[in-house]
Amino acid sequence: MMTPVHVLVLGGTTEARRLAESLAGDRSVRVTTSLAGRVAAPRLPPGEVRIGGFGGPEGLAAWMREHDVDALIDATHPFAAAMSRNAAEAAALAHVPLLALRRPGWVAQDDDRWHSAGSLTEAAGLLPALGERVFLTTGRMGLAAFAGAGLDALWFLVRSVDAPEPPCPARMEVLLDRGPFDLDGERELLRRHRIDVLVTKDSGGDATAPKLTAAREAGIPVVVVRRPPVPEGVPVARTPDEAARWVARLHASG
Repeated sequence: MMTPVHVLVLGGTTEARRLAESLAGDRSVRVTTSLAGRVAAPRLPPGEVRIGGFGGPEGLAAWMREHDVDALIDATHPFAAAMSRNAAEAAALAHVPLLALRRPGWVAQDDDRWHSAGSLTEAAGLLPALGERVFLTTGRMGLAAFAGAGLDALWFLVRSVDAPEPPCPARMEVLLDRGPFDLDGERELLRRHRIDVLVTKDSGGDATAPKLTAAREAGIPVVVVRRPPVPEGVPVARTPDEAARWVARLHASG
């Protein structure tokens, strides 16, 4: 009997969980999902799960060697650039094939008032000219970019899964919530808090996209932070099904 191919999934996204669900039903595959541990109560996928960091690319490479990993799939958040770089370096060190699983980014539609930014700091710099009541949906990490004295006149509604830590904007209300979010709820949230500008990362996917529709309907400008590129030379799958087929091809050729 052929030994199951051991796939390590760097997870934390909906796509990572769906991929683990798909692979866990295949007896020819052993799947381990690694979670960073930054969320207090993560939704655990099927299969084996490990929580915590590896200690950089060398640590990840050593872990893969120790646990006989045959394939590595980087299914982290599109903005987890440091982890993606570590994955690429670790895969090269351990001579393990690597695939990036990235859902497609959002595309502006007619009547959208989008303003592109290359970083959270650049996004913060655009805000004084766009509005005064900001719906900030970039997560709890990186709030320091919006804590500068030049933004003290602005009011922020910050939505995140876990409570943010300082430094934070001077005038801020925190909304602890986890997607998916529906359109009616997002419309009501914008209305109730009198939001006049939205800030988001180009995470893509459907779970948090309704806020963009609600902003479009209300004529609210949106600052969209561009996602970092996948490390050079790393192949990309756009869906969990594509990633599962990559694993199947890898197993068949092995």
